[in-house]
Amino acid sequence: MNTPSTPLPGGLWTLGGDSTVTRFGYGAMQLAGAWVMGPPADHDGALAVLREAVSLGITHIDTSDAYGPRITNELIREALHRCSKL
Repeated sequence: MNTPSTPLPGGLWTLGGDSTVTRFGYGAMQLAGAWVMGPPADHDGALAVLREAVSLGITHIDTSDAYGPRITNELIREALHRCSKL
């Protein structure tokens, strides 16, 4: 059996027996505006942060509909919808 590896802390984590993600993830809460409400002050910067996280090997992004509300989910979709790594 071939087990994928990652240089990130914590290795990998299998969810539901069929999806493997990095234990080291990115917490998207701070992508939203002040006090986790509304859009970010730097929209393009937020997209760049998400793309950089994925380029570093992160496949686990922690988010919630409450952040923004829904702003971080929209940013994640915009930044990564064409990303082949996820």
